[in-house]
Parts: sequence; C-alpha cells; structure tokens
Amino acid sequence: MRAPRLAAPTLWHHPNFLKLWIGQSVSQFGNQFTGIALQFLAVKALLASPAQVGLLAALGTFPFLFIGLFVGVWVDRHPRRPILIAGDVGRGLIVAAIAGLTFFGVVRLEYLYVLAFATGVLTVFFDVSYQAYLPALVPRGQIMEGNSKLEATNTTAQVAGPVLAGLFVEAAGYALPMATDGLTFFFSAGLMARIRKEERTPAPSERKSVMAEIRDGLRIVFGDRRLWSIAGCTGTANFFSGALFALFSIYAIRSLGLNAFWIGVIGGVGGIGGILGAFTANRLANRIGVGHAIIVAILVGAVSSFGILLATPGLAFAFLTAMGFGGALGTLWYNINQVSLRQSLVPVRLQGRLNATMRFLVWGTLPIGNLVGGGLGEVIGVYPALVIAVVGGLLAVPWVFFSPVRELKTIPPPAED
Repeated sequence: MRAPRLAAPTLWHHPNFLKLWIGQSVSQFGNQFTGIALQFLAVKALLASPAQVGLLAALGTFPFLFIGLFVGVWVDRHPRRPILIAGDVGRGLIVAAIAGLTFFGVVRLEYLYVLAFATGVLTVFFDVSYQAYLPALVPRGQIMEGNSKLEATNTTAQVAGPVLAGLFVEAAGYALPMATDGLTFFFSAGLMARIRKEERTPAPSERKSVMAEIRDGLRIVFGDRRLWSIAGCTGTANFFSGALFALFSIYAIRSLGLNAFWIGVIGGVGGIGGILGAFTANRLANRIGVGHAIIVAILVGAVSSFGILLATPGLAFAFLTAMGFGGALGTLWYNINQVSLRQSLVPVRLQGRLNATMRFLVWGTLPIGNLVGGGLGEVIGVYPALVIAVVGGLLAVPWVFFSPVRELKTIPPPAED
C-alpha cells in the first residue's frame, strides 16, 4: 500500500514570512493615503508648476543615483532586518512631520523637497535590504510564491487604498491621511521586530574594499546578458514612466477636472489589474515561458499608457481606468517574473550588491525622467510632453525582445552560495 503523499509546505505556515507580509501590506495600504494627499497638496494647495512637480518627484529617487551602489555593499555586510525596521520608523517620522506642517498651515514646497529627499535616502536602504532579505528568509524554492504573495497583497492595498484616500482627502483635508500613513510605517516596523531568523553576514576577514564590492555588483549585472537586458528594459520604462508621473497629476487635476475622490477611484479600479497580474504571473510564465511572459508584460504596460492621450473631460474615467488596469497588470507580470529570475541567477550572499546595482541602473533613470517630463511640460506644454512620454515607453520592449531573456522557458535553478 502506498504511503499518502504529503502536500508541499507553503508560506502560509511560515510565521516569519507572515510577519513581513502583513506588515508590508498594511504599510503599502497607508502609502496610498500619502500618495493622493501629496498630489493634491502640491498641485492644488501650493500651485506647483510642472517643473516643480517634476523636481519633487525626482528628489525622492535621486538617492538611488548618489548612494545606491554603496548601500548595496553596506547591506551585504550587515543584517537586513534592523535596516528594514529603521527604514520604516524613519519614514514614519518624516510622513508625520509633513502631516504636522500641513495641519498647522506652514507647509511649503521647499520643506517638501527636503523631506522627499530624506525619505528617498531611507527608501534606498529599505528597498535594497528588502529584496535581499526575502531569499534569506524563505527557502529558495518558494521565492516566487513569496514574491507573488507580497505583490498580491500590496496590489490589494492599491485597490482599496486610493478610494479611501480620495474620500479621506475630500472629507478631512491633507494632514490626517498622511498621519495615518505614518502609523502604518510604525506598525510594519513593530511586526518586523518580532521576526526570529538568524542572518549570516560575512566576517570582516571575508570582506573586500567597498570599491571592489561595487565592481563585483557591476560585474554581476554586466557579466550576464539576461541581467543587463532586464536592467536596460526596466531603466528605459522607468525613465518614460518618470516623465509621465511628473505630468499626470497636473493634467488630471487641472485639464481633466478630476477631484481626489475620482483620482482615488481610478487608482483603485486600475489596481484590480494588479491583483489579476499577481495571481496569474506564474501561470502566464508556465504557459508561454518566462521570457515571453516578461516581453508580453512590458508591452502591455507600455500600450496601456496611451489611455491618458485619449482621455477627455467627459471620458477621463473610462480611459484612465483602462490605463491603470493594463499598466498594473503588465507591471505585476513583469516584476514577479523578472525579480524571481534575478533572485535565482545570483547567490544569496551577493543579493544586496545585485539589488543595489540594479536599483542604481533602473531607478537612477526615474528622477531624470521626472525632471525631463516636468521641464518639457513647462516648455512645450503638458499634453505634448505626455505624448513624448507615452510613445517613448515603447522603447523598453527591444531590450528584452532582442536578448537571451526571450528564450527562457523556466526560471533557472537557484545559484549556489
């Protein structure tokens, strides 16, 4: 008689992962509150120009250019969990400070610039540590399951969060939604403080110089055509997305006449595409192959952006919702598959350097796109600048279409440490 076959363990029974998952889901929910409140604070209350909105957006991601590579080396030399906790606490305090300045009526764009840059610095440390932490927290064979669960719940927060945020902003102004976001950062930090998993960090005798380790990170990416093709694709997409982001709120609020509630509803309905993407990314890769899934994903995201060019005051909701739905669907398909691919190609001990190098290359284009988009909006007008940003997004596709990524059928076996 055959022994009963045991079901494979899942991350539902992994208490440490569940703490990370729940904390990040709540924090991502809160982020939607600040996202909408800050857009309307800058565009409606402070009357920011396209160039000023572009600068505000750029300052949040400039730190990836300035310190991203060094942070990757530093993260690989230290336990990641304390860095994650400090990043959440620090960002919670900054968001609370913005809420306080807004509540007392003394907020200015110059203050937002400084606080956006400070938040960006903490986000570099957090994000590099976060992507390097998951492969060390869960078994290598469950990395894709972990990424799918994290992305699914984050996207769920993006569905409900914007709608509630829009109502919140319309009913209570800008300060209270941002203060609520600050509390979610503290909640996430508290849960991560309860994770019990020993992390291995290299002994001082095993370490190289900082510059040598930065070169290692660059060598990892540029030594594997699959990795630098992904970097080129993501960097190009982020450049044009950054330009689009700098112009979106001004166009939606001033030209299309949308208020905070409708912006929130558009974000929420569009986020449903992200949920669908998170739950179907693995199935898509199994059906058409990982490489083809990555190509289809980036193409879907790029084509969806054309919705903003077709939007008119009477049809804004329909076209912007379609844009959000398709964009989130493509983004989740793309992120889950390409991040899982990256995490499998490189050993755990090098994940920090890999992620920092990738963040430097792909997020470094985002602030440049913000500045270019805002500058173009100032010089040639918001709509012509939007046309350039949307059409330019298609240039991300050739990076992966004409690369070995296209030939990948499955995620390769995990690299050995």
